[in-house]
Amino acid sequence: MADKSQKKNRKHILSKFILFLIFVFIVWWFNNYTLKTVETSTVTSKVSAPVCLAVLSDLHAHKYSISNSTIMKRIEEISPDAVIVLGDMYSRRSPQSEINIALELMTDIAKKYETYFVSGDHDTSEDYFIALRNNGVHVMNYKEEYTEINGNRIQIMGIDNVYYSPTFNLNNEFKINQECFSMLLAHIPNYQEFAAFGADLTLCADTHGGMVRLPFIGTLFDAINEEFFPTLRKNAVVFDKGWFEYNGGTMFITSGIGDSPIPLRFGNRPEIVRIDILPAGDE
Repeated sequence: MADKSQKKNRKHILSKFILFLIFVFIVWWFNNYTLKTVETSTVTSKVSAPVCLAVLSDLHAHKYSISNSTIMKRIEEISPDAVIVLGDMYSRRSPQSEINIALELMTDIAKKYETYFVSGDHDTSEDYFIALRNNGVHVMNYKEEYTEINGNRIQIMGIDNVYYSPTFNLNNEFKINQECFSMLLAHIPNYQEFAAFGADLTLCADTHGGMVRLPFIGTLFDAINEEFFPTLRKNAVVFDKGWFEYNGGTMFITSGIGDSPIPLRFGNRPEIVRIDILPAGDE
């Protein structure tokens, strides 16, 4: 009788352990491989009609990454006036097959929407840039363009910095046109320099939102300052995800889509962002 009881107890423990593993797998999968759309907005007196942007980044494409069709469906649901892609769409040592995943996605987006791209610290191949340009993508690495959306004139500037030297100064590269709405696109955030430059809207990526975000605490690890639980530091501001204001404008950092270097997102699901730029008085 004792042996039967012990066997039954072991089976019961094993069943609970298997259920626990299934639960852990579902939570892990949900946090790393389900895509959400974040909807947010900013208000300015420099547009007379709303402008809708879809913002994405950091796909780090690989065989098991979120599919291009899923990403395209989300973009189509947003129905943006323009799509902003902020780099690292494939990884540094990606084989050509994975680079092609990123290229195919970018090509599909550009067939339907005006698409503006800056590279990150991974997707830096000149052949990739040429292919993007040939397929209608605006590659904005240290480029400036003007466009008109819904009657609004918009100045778009982009940079491809992998690091920022002590002498970095965007005013040496671009001049903000105060007569229209200005946007700066940059993969790697540099709040102090971007705030000093003062574009109406700065869009950044790279941080992956800190990867792991805990309730009431926020990001677990600040990779820039190599610090655990950075938000617990007095008066801490962690430039990892979301909106950050500065005099005359705002910076938004998206946590992106991918799972590089390993899929360890938690409390920080992959995202595409819808940003509505609204006329003052329409908020």
